[in-house]
Amino acid sequence: MISAQDWEDTRCVWAYHQMGHTPRPCSVAIALGSHDLGVADAAVDLYAQGLVPLLVFTGATSPTTRERMPRGEAVHYRERALELGVPASAVLIESRARNTGENIRFSRELLEGAHVDVSSVFLVSKPYEERRVYATARKVWPEVEFVSASSSMTLEQYVDSVGDARLVIDMLVGALQRLLVYPEQGFMISQDVPSNVITAYERLCLSGFTSRLLLDDHGHVLSQTRR
Repeated sequence: MISAQDWEDTRCVWAYHQMGHTPRPCSVAIALGSHDLGVADAAVDLYAQGLVPLLVFTGATSPTTRERMPRGEAVHYRERALELGVPASAVLIESRARNTGENIRFSRELLEGAHVDVSSVFLVSKPYEERRVYATARKVWPEVEFVSASSSMTLEQYVDSVGDARLVIDMLVGALQRLLVYPEQGFMISQDVPSNVITAYERLCLSGFTSRLLLDDHGHVLSQTRR
């Protein structure tokens, strides 16, 4: 049972995860692989608007995508883009990355190898991953400017698209935990997390939305609470 308080807290965390950046022309869009083909669609939309001349799709496979995307996330994203009318010449793929840091690092290497001049990047991800991807990219590739983007949808629409409300909340909670603990591990820049977001996160953890939380070697939830 998901209570009214749970939904209120989820909306608070959902809103924080989204950066609210204003779209503007960038050198390239990097779309991070996942189970969600909507990420590829969002990248294609940027290309169709003339905001980027080139798309990079990055991602290998994971336990959650292996069956749905057996050829690899980046490959399936590319196939989707071509189906939607993007010319093959405007698409590069990076098919090794297995985490967010590798998505950015390997995409950077790919672009450098292709002699693409990059001063700004659209980061395209799932709606609840915008802030995590941005914070990671700023750490891994500090020389360029980043604009975050995702499919334009409400929390309710995203839940409907996934078909599992509890799983969505678990993913939102897990993504926020990483924003709290990864900076001290050197994986991303630190960002201010408002106290109301921390409170919402803690209540959701107490309500049992914990399947996507990171654990330490002793099986305890990794935590770094900042107020």
